[in-house]
Amino acid sequence: MKILKALLAGSAMLLCGGSVASATDLEVTHWWTSGGESAAVAEFAKAFNATGNHWVDGAIAGGGNTARPVFVSRITGGDPMGATMFNQGRQAEELVEAGLMRDLTDIATKEKWSEVIRPKSLYDGCTVDGKVYCVPVNIHSWQWLWLSHKAFEDAGVPVPTNWDEFVAAAPALEKAGKIPLALGRQAWQTTGAFNVLIPAIAGKETYLKVYRDHDAEVAAGPEIAKVFKAADEARKLAAKSNVQDWNQATNLVITGQAGGQIMGDWAQGEFQVAGQVAGKDYSCLPGLGVNALISVGGDAFYFPKLSDPEKSKAQEVLASTMLNPKTQVAFNLKKGSVPVRGDVDLAAANDCMKKGLQILADGNTIPDPPKLNTEDTNNQLNDLFVEFFSTPSMTPEDAQKRYAEIIASAD
Repeated sequence: MKILKALLAGSAMLLCGGSVASATDLEVTHWWTSGGESAAVAEFAKAFNATGNHWVDGAIAGGGNTARPVFVSRITGGDPMGATMFNQGRQAEELVEAGLMRDLTDIATKEKWSEVIRPKSLYDGCTVDGKVYCVPVNIHSWQWLWLSHKAFEDAGVPVPTNWDEFVAAAPALEKAGKIPLALGRQAWQTTGAFNVLIPAIAGKETYLKVYRDHDAEVAAGPEIAKVFKAADEARKLAAKSNVQDWNQATNLVITGQAGGQIMGDWAQGEFQVAGQVAGKDYSCLPGLGVNALISVGGDAFYFPKLSDPEKSKAQEVLASTMLNPKTQVAFNLKKGSVPVRGDVDLAAANDCMKKGLQILADGNTIPDPPKLNTEDTNNQLNDLFVEFFSTPSMTPEDAQKRYAEIIASAD
């Protein structure tokens, strides 16, 4: 926050200065660079270009932990883009509070976003002090275990239906030369895997007590101890998963080199690009097949304040285009996520997406940690889980103690 405040004085002057490109060129920054992600974002670009404007792609590889600081630095440093992606939650909170993001309330009111966006928490997540500052574009869920049919067929064991069966099948997979669990070595992946294990192993209420209520006693208690035991199993199953990026880990599952991967529903985009069919080539287990729930998070686009009126007009067009029903379907079918609009036709949804839609309809959902924790808390958790998953000598008990300390100081 101190760094942000220090940059603001200079940024206000810079926002009004400098040369500009064509009035209808609009740079859009994001971190969607995998095959499935690129195919999905191309749908946004195509729809926006069809309005007579021009999407200038500003993708940064490496995921949110790499791209997000760059985006923030540009905005606070007076070099704002036309639109930028952040995850739903508190990631752009300080930028909004600093007055650097556009108020989209007029557009939201005109197009009745509050009536068509569901669940309502996604709309609320874009609202600060009654004003709308972002466009939620999808519903993403972390709570999935993706399974390679080929890997289990080669190992001579049935495709698991839950986490316990998956763990039990690991010796057969290893004997067949397979990696039981594909896991990239980036902080957000290890933290994400742990956060999937919490509601699956310890239940929804424990998850909420830890991340919503920041209950340190629960974080240090027996239910979370079970989760750390499962995480210990997971790191052993992933010991030979020597890849970095999430989509590289997904590719291990697609090619049958690994049995499974804990990853969000965006992994579906990679299976689709590879020409694989849900239920035939791969399976998906929401809630790890233990507790069929999904987290309700996703991606949203914010629009930094610009001095050029033509670009500001193009921002409004882009915001409207992203929530257009046809654009929502085209984008989300390729992204693997679920549209935020509740009034679109999803007849083309595959088996895995239909599972997610049913869970959503049943209301068995939880909020994503970024909606409940500050970035500081999330970064502390990231550091802990990178160390835990890469350091076999760190016991689950020691890791849980540190985990409880982080939760105790969370804000």
